Amino acid sequence: MKRTSEIRTLEQAKTYLEGLINVEKERSVPYARFDLEPIRRLTARLGDPHRNLSVIHIAGSKGKGSTALYTESLLRASGARVGTFTSPHLSSWTERFRIDGVDVAPETLAAAVDRVAPHVDALRDSDPAYAPTFFDATTAVAFELFHDAAVDRVVLEVGLGGRLDSTNVVSPMLCCITSIELEHQEQLGDTVAKIAQEKAGIIKPGVPVVMGLLPEEAADVVSERARELDAPLFRLGRDFDVDVVSEDLEGQRLHLVDGSVDVHARISSFGRHQAHNAALALACALRAAKLSDESIRAGLEATRLAARIEVLSRSPWVIVDSAHTAASAAALAGVLTAFPRQRTHLVVSISAGKTAEAILSNLVPGVDHVTVTRAEPIRSLSPTDVAAMIRAIAPDVSVSVVPNPHLAVRAAREALGSDDLMCVAGSIYLAGIARSILTETPGERRVVVSRRSESRPDGSD
Repeated sequence: MKRTSEIRTLEQAKTYLEGLINVEKERSVPYARFDLEPIRRLTARLGDPHRNLSVIHIAGSKGKGSTALYTESLLRASGARVGTFTSPHLSSWTERFRIDGVDVAPETLAAAVDRVAPHVDALRDSDPAYAPTFFDATTAVAFELFHDAAVDRVVLEVGLGGRLDSTNVVSPMLCCITSIELEHQEQLGDTVAKIAQEKAGIIKPGVPVVMGLLPEEAADVVSERARELDAPLFRLGRDFDVDVVSEDLEGQRLHLVDGSVDVHARISSFGRHQAHNAALALACALRAAKLSDESIRAGLEATRLAARIEVLSRSPWVIVDSAHTAASAAALAGVLTAFPRQRTHLVVSISAGKTAEAILSNLVPGVDHVTVTRAEPIRSLSPTDVAAMIRAIAPDVSVSVVPNPHLAVRAAREALGSDDLMCVAGSIYLAGIARSILTETPGERRVVVSRRSESRPDGSD
């Protein structure tokens, strides 16, 4: 969408950005359309605001967002000013851009989009083949914001893949690859090794790499790439490690070891995968800042992860999670076994391109009732198709279809008994909708005018 006036409000900024081609979301656009040349041309016109940023660049199939937020909190505990760019957002566009642990103000974001937009328009008009995309523009906006704020460190999450992701124009001080599994196969490849090659594309010559617990074939690809580029490699389980000392309904107590660092700390999140993410974040932070044991504990304990097995209510239990892969669904299901309840109600939406049967096979067993909805009108699978999959997987489970996600969440919440548990999962889009509904105060109830307005362009779900 070519702008006709200045961008002054968050709504205007959103409208402009969502009017750009979104190659991450539009499945008909070939992966060959991904290219770093548009973002390079765009940042050049802006004066290359990313050039002097000290960046920790984080890629991965899962866990990169959580690792980014843990890293942000640890760096802030060391006294650093930190800019953080993550995607997608759950409720507001401002969530993607954080400075010192706080979402940027709507007017600040609008002003940054207003500065970037004329350059996007000029490049599109001069050479449509290299027109900056939705994610090119949002990445450039992040660079502008962090440059203006003169932050000490930037935590930068890859949007999709790595090698051709818009964020890969940076020259980072450190890279991190959290995990690798089969995802976005139509774009990244149909084997774990091929996907690993795309993720390893963020590795730069001589730049240290922090690596999570990867499948052997993926670890081999990343390790070989690091060797080729003479990039020091630090592996979870070899060069640093974490043990879960105890778990309860308040979170986990961890024992973390990394070189001379040997510390116990609590995190409020659940699941061994989050313990791994915390360890990865600590490995990143220790190689970017000086941290005392006290600041490590404070940084990890202060981290809050929205929509990552997030408990919004305890009587009844109401939990929102953004699990949308088989592995994340399995992790969620494992954690839920610890919560005492009488009955379990699952609200689910599955996005196209996901391994729906594998996700549902992890989520549905042991559930009493499932409400199937459609969180996003374009990307989400038909709820009747998802309901048929559930009935094939678990014939005894009660299933209902409520296409409108707002009605689905509200109806499920209102049907809960005080000893029941409700879990919303399967889609980042649905997690965002559910959080907005379930955290609203009395009298704040929203009216949905158009289901199309629920769409948030992003390739991460």
